[in-house]
Amino acid sequence: MPDTYRKPTLDKDLDKIAVMEEATGLLNRSFVTPGLALVFIFLCAVISAVFVTGHPGAVVIVAAATIGAYMALNIGANDVANNVGPAVGSQAMTLGVALAIAAVFESAGALIAGGDVVSTISKGIIDPVAVSDPNVFIALMMAALVSAAMWIHLATWLGAPVSTTHSIVGGVMGAGIAAAGVDAVNWPTMGSIAASWVISPFLGGIIAAAFLAFIKTAIIYQDDKIAAARRWVPVLIAIMTGTFATYLALKGFKAIIKVPLGTALLIGFGVAILSWIVARPVIARQSRGLENRNQSLRKLFGLPLIFSAALLSFAHGANDVANAVGPLAAIVHTAEVGEVASKVVIPLWVMAVGAAGISLGLLLFGPKLIRMVGNQITKLNPMRAYCVALSAAITVILASWLGLPVSSTHIAVGAVFGVGFFREWYTENSTRRAEYVARHSINKADDETTASNTGRPDEQRRRKLVRRSHFLSIIAAWVVTVPAAAVLSGVLFVILRFALV
Repeated sequence: MPDTYRKPTLDKDLDKIAVMEEATGLLNRSFVTPGLALVFIFLCAVISAVFVTGHPGAVVIVAAATIGAYMALNIGANDVANNVGPAVGSQAMTLGVALAIAAVFESAGALIAGGDVVSTISKGIIDPVAVSDPNVFIALMMAALVSAAMWIHLATWLGAPVSTTHSIVGGVMGAGIAAAGVDAVNWPTMGSIAASWVISPFLGGIIAAAFLAFIKTAIIYQDDKIAAARRWVPVLIAIMTGTFATYLALKGFKAIIKVPLGTALLIGFGVAILSWIVARPVIARQSRGLENRNQSLRKLFGLPLIFSAALLSFAHGANDVANAVGPLAAIVHTAEVGEVASKVVIPLWVMAVGAAGISLGLLLFGPKLIRMVGNQITKLNPMRAYCVALSAAITVILASWLGLPVSSTHIAVGAVFGVGFFREWYTENSTRRAEYVARHSINKADDETTASNTGRPDEQRRRKLVRRSHFLSIIAAWVVTVPAAAVLSGVLFVILRFALV
């Protein structure tokens, strides 16, 4: 009899040991990522010291490089999620594949098309005359970098995707006010930036909802879904490739060659026609033997989503690396030359710090925000994720045409919200959907919205609606970004000003 009791007791003890080992592993893992981030920041400081040893202001440059590396890590942790989140949330690619694609294309965009000249005063926010003293300018830029990085770090920890551009804008504004007073700020420029808080997410949401409405009408709620997909999916792929070609011509390669909007549109139109010709036989071949159900349609949108994630990451690396290395390059130039310039050349080692930091930040800390954007705001499938990706590119093109300063973060997240809120409205109000449901017996796995209607009212509501808690927290983070970064930057400027005297 005693033997019959020893085995369960031993099993329980072993289970406790296994649980303790698992907990220890998780605890150790939680220290690994910050440790790797600190190692990267230290290496950036060492590399900068190697390049600037013997130069005037070497100590300031090394300190700035350390801060720039920290900023780049935070950009990768927060901002890149918008490019790959929808594709991951729709299960078009795994998280690991998304991280690899984003890291490679972010780095490529930064190094190939990131530009070698940037404006030292971000977006003309501060009058250059007001900060013409080199020491004042260096303190201003360092305060802006630190405040923006700290704010993005906090937002990432809270799970809120925020605009890195707006964070830098707020940092420059706050330090500028502390340095030269309120009159030094270009308030019309700040007004246009504030207007973009509303315009860019709203526009992104409207465009994404419009494309989703078309897909539902032309493909999903047709009696023969596969035949409709053969006709319209090549057109949708052509629209996406043409749009991205225009987007890359305007934004992705702007540092290499300046392309007028009309020329970029012609390039996009040519690419769209070519991709339509190529996509027709490919989609026809992929659709052979597919069942007449929504699950089959998802397979046709998987590859376009992978390409869109890669292209968005490339364009983001080309554009947003300046948020990390622009102020750093300005500090390096000012410390070495001893004067403030309106535009400066970015040294290769500075660009490498930005590119490597963004990619490493994505790999170490990006999954949290990727999951937030991909599946915690609203449920995405490949069709909805396609609408989000296409909306992001189209909105940037429209904003460039209108001359509006917009945030890619606000656009992408606004598109996710637009898709979610449109689904709510469409489910309750669409007569086409109601007629289709009445004509067909829909399998639970084929139409998730209809399946949810058969459940309890509270369960139906939870599945259908956008998560309001995430909606409110993200909107609040957007509104607070500029003033929070400005206040923190102003305080830091005062401290740094005295330290650099």
